[in-house]
Amino acid sequence: MRGTRLRARLVIAGLIAAALAAFAWSLSAGAMPVSVQDMLAALGSGEGGMEADIIRQLRLPRAIAAFACGGLLALAGALMQVLLRNPLADPYVLGISGGAAVGALGAILAGATAGWIDAGAFIGALGATLLVFGLAHGDGSWTQTRLLLTGVIVASGCGAAVALMLSLAPEGRVKGMLFWLMGDASSASRPWPALALLAVGLLAALPFARELNLLARGEITARALGVRVGRLRMLVYGLGALLTAVAVTTVGSVGFVGLIVPHLVRLSIGNDQRLLLPAATLAGGVLLCAADTAARTVVAPIQLPVGVLTALIGVPVFLFLLARHPR
Repeated sequence: MRGTRLRARLVIAGLIAAALAAFAWSLSAGAMPVSVQDMLAALGSGEGGMEADIIRQLRLPRAIAAFACGGLLALAGALMQVLLRNPLADPYVLGISGGAAVGALGAILAGATAGWIDAGAFIGALGATLLVFGLAHGDGSWTQTRLLLTGVIVASGCGAAVALMLSLAPEGRVKGMLFWLMGDASSASRPWPALALLAVGLLAALPFARELNLLARGEITARALGVRVGRLRMLVYGLGALLTAVAVTTVGSVGFVGLIVPHLVRLSIGNDQRLLLPAATLAGGVLLCAADTAARTVVAPIQLPVGVLTALIGVPVFLFLLARHPR
């Protein structure tokens, strides 16, 4: 037991160090490289200058947005996987991302401004959440399998709607729509709501960690030990949907973070939700922050969609995990 806790603490300490390193890389790397001394001076003082303006107005908001949304997606994925007791459970599989894409692309197609595009994505994500939950609940016999299948069907319908909008879109707007679909943190100028929700969401989920541990052993066991499974499902699913909606609204459709990160963290520190949830949140933030920095620097001055890099990372990692644990 002591060895497990020590390893968990070391992993979390390592993730905190990795988060600081990812932020330092994100703030210093770019078309105009900035030294560590200049970076710290720009963050610690209110003095102007081109380098300080670039860091404070461009790179810092983008780094915070990427870290916050990576944490949101990883936390939502960890919650969904333990809630549905399915390692393939992911906010995107449940149709939440598809609903956000329909709302955002509909706003882009209508020529809306950035604020209305964010609002459209948020409304679409919450609408898909309510639709999936309502259809899965049906006559009251709500099961993990029924919810997962309903989410897959709704996601497929949203994908068809997205394809239809892309085919009807004017040529001048197709590129922006595709970039949003692949994930883009370059326009995330308001990262603070996502960061605040990340802190609030983690603090809200931790009190239910013990009940989630019991639910992971089976619904019958959890009920026998006093867990109100129905209420827990509704709370966790609602929280996971909100986390995903805000992440997708902020940086667009970024896949594999909520699927892969909880797996990797679980292999490192086990399945105790009291440790897994904060560790997965940190790991997701580090992954997306580092991936976003690589996306804007690896083939500079061209900026790649960050969702492309997370997919390139996520696919081989998932295949490795599948080969290691075939069941």
